[in-house]
Amino acid sequence: MGQSVSTAKLISRRDINHSQRSKSKSTALICPMQAEEAGELDRRSIERSSDFISDLPDECLACIFQSLRPSDRKLCSLVCRRWLRIEGQSRHRLSLNAQSDLHPLIPSIFSRFDAVTKLALKCDRRSVSIGDEGLVLISERCRNLTRLKLRACRDLTDAGMSAFAKNCRGLKKLSCGSCTFGAKGMNAVLDNCAALEELSVKRLRGITDGAAAEPIGPGVAAVSLKTICLKELYNGQCFGPLIIGAKNLKSLKLFRCSGDWDKLFPLIVDRVTGMVELHMERIQVSDVGLVAIANCLNLEILHLVKTPECTNAGIGAVAEKCKLLRKLHIDGWKANRIGDQGLIAVAKSCPNLQELVLIGVNPTKLSLGMLASNCLNLERLALCGSDTVGDEEISCIALKCIALKKLCIKSCPVSDHGMEALASGCPNLVKVKVKKCRGVTSEGADWLRANRGSLAVNLDTGEHLDASASDGGAQDNGVEFPPMVAAQIGAPTIASSSTSRSTSFKLLGILSGRSLVACTLRRLASSNGSSRS
Repeated sequence: MGQSVSTAKLISRRDINHSQRSKSKSTALICPMQAEEAGELDRRSIERSSDFISDLPDECLACIFQSLRPSDRKLCSLVCRRWLRIEGQSRHRLSLNAQSDLHPLIPSIFSRFDAVTKLALKCDRRSVSIGDEGLVLISERCRNLTRLKLRACRDLTDAGMSAFAKNCRGLKKLSCGSCTFGAKGMNAVLDNCAALEELSVKRLRGITDGAAAEPIGPGVAAVSLKTICLKELYNGQCFGPLIIGAKNLKSLKLFRCSGDWDKLFPLIVDRVTGMVELHMERIQVSDVGLVAIANCLNLEILHLVKTPECTNAGIGAVAEKCKLLRKLHIDGWKANRIGDQGLIAVAKSCPNLQELVLIGVNPTKLSLGMLASNCLNLERLALCGSDTVGDEEISCIALKCIALKKLCIKSCPVSDHGMEALASGCPNLVKVKVKKCRGVTSEGADWLRANRGSLAVNLDTGEHLDASASDGGAQDNGVEFPPMVAAQIGAPTIASSSTSRSTSFKLLGILSGRSLVACTLRRLASSNGSSRS
């Protein structure tokens, strides 16, 4: 009985399947055109559902490209002709290898990238760089250029810079390093680019050394200039007329520029009254210059790095008048001319101090205690290379620095007892970095981590951390504070940098992942990429 029932069920299933197949065959025989039309409609609907990207407007696709990394943008430009065109037209930032063989490629490069506003031209020091003709050709095709960065373009002359300045009058930022043009080329930029806001010059070889040097500035650009940075110039004081004439200057940075700056600072301060930020590193300046700088009543940021002629008296003069000071970096270079007396003056007069970096300075509990008690907004403190900062000083900081969030200690006679003091003090402390302090052991650091679970403790890792100090200052001492200067363009190959990214589209890159976005776009467009090209 069981076998007969199962056999009957099997036969019934076969009959049903056979009847279904016969019905479909009969339908196909009766209506072949309808079946083909239905299949074609299904295929079209599948293609439409899988290629949403073709319906996006060019503007939306350009915004997506702006959220990608340079390498992903290059890959996207290979998908089809439309993507190649949009990617080129939406690229605003470009970095080129500025060797001499770039010259014949300039027309084709800037025909594709016709919306570039930020350009970097970099050449290897052992190669022949682009010359005047190439720079002029670029300026004729990029008249809307707002930023230019030149690195090791040693074949550029004053004539080339003059022609460039006349074609790109809307330039807002110029940065040049290791170039050989001189004062005439720089003056041409200052005379033609009335919108110039930032000027950075490093190792400009064409500037004549000595009294015969041609003065630079002020020009029409002096009115709009807000930031001037001069590095490693044999005769940086030839920029004196420009600095004095820049009445709206907010930030002045001087690194390793020869000359007696004590004579120039009184003239600068007399004309430039709105200075907010001043960096001085390895320049000839003494208390005379600091007394003049003290008249910058709006000064908020002061970096004084390796200027051994500056003493407590000069620091006291600045602190007494510059009551808005928020960030103070001092690298005393082991000269012992700045100590408790100058720091006590800062503590008494600068209640808004938020960041203090002391390198090669020997403060004691007396000055550190006053800074902690009076500067209630002090959030970042770095003590490096000090012979007087020990456990007692760290205990004082732990007890009184209520607002402190980041603490860096390097090459100081601190031991595990100082770490124990931090366990119960500084309630807002989030990170401690201890480096090259022989008295602090891994056990002491582990004990501090165990007792303050939310505190990040970094002990002798040897990591290179960013700092808001200048080159050779706090960076060399492993101070970890937010950088003051943004990273500059850097790319060794032709057309290798990305466009400026809009803030409104950063979320897109975060949510989807830039590499994932690029792969998805290529996959969606692969089905009809060849037909559109």
